Amino acid sequence: MVDGAVTCQYHLINQAGVQAEEGAVPVESPLLVFVNGRELTTLMCTPVEVKALALGFLLNEGIIDRREDVQAVTVCRQGGCVDVWLGYSLPALPQRRIVTTGCAGGMTFEDLQAEYPPLASTLTVAPAQLWDWMTRLYGAATLHRLAGGVHTAALAKRDGLWLLVEDVGQHNTLDKLHGMAFLDNIDPCDGVLLSTGRISSEMLNKARRMQIPVVVSRTAPTDLSVLMARAWNIALVGYLRHDRMTVYAHPWRLGIEPGAPAIFQGNGISEPGKEQLR
Repeated sequence: MVDGAVTCQYHLINQAGVQAEEGAVPVESPLLVFVNGRELTTLMCTPVEVKALALGFLLNEGIIDRREDVQAVTVCRQGGCVDVWLGYSLPALPQRRIVTTGCAGGMTFEDLQAEYPPLASTLTVAPAQLWDWMTRLYGAATLHRLAGGVHTAALAKRDGLWLLVEDVGQHNTLDKLHGMAFLDNIDPCDGVLLSTGRISSEMLNKARRMQIPVVVSRTAPTDLSVLMARAWNIALVGYLRHDRMTVYAHPWRLGIEPGAPAIFQGNGISEPGKEQLR
């Protein structure tokens, strides 16, 4: 059995009748996050890569910024809590919680309508490369193939998918990505974020935190995320499926000029002054 899934008995009903079956369902459980011995929040999640999830949440909430901020990280024996100890004392932990549209208990301390400067990145990516990366994402989504019911997200840079995570919460996948990048000393800046979940304002804000200029989903964005993407210089792509996609913000990052025909060829991403990437 893959981590993050358990066996479940159920009844399958179809035109042939009813039969007993056994299959897998994804696990959803609470993860308590403590900072300097004080409880910060409880995240409902798939209990895999919980250290990355806790650190990514702190990164995306602006509570930590650098590796030097973290003195120690401990996961309790049962895996239901993570203690993060910083190299300094926090005068107060954030208290104002915003319940978001994310599934599995989305929550943030961020002001999702605050003004931030646009990303300065000049990254561009060919549409064909996005299709290829999304195909690879589905091929690597082990838990989704086994049990379904989870979201998958990946960070793509240069020659392919660098990081991939799965979770019952779409927002958790972005926290896990940021946390894994933090632990593996990978800079997510100038990467491409691919997600199977809806791009909400919370999701877009987490991408901004990671300095990611291209955000791609197989489904829809919200109106607020579109406005945020346009303000922050982030290309926002939705409904990426097979041979089509919808670009909601900054189509120039996909090589699209106003009035250009919706036909694309080629692959790879390019940055001025850098070699063509595969």
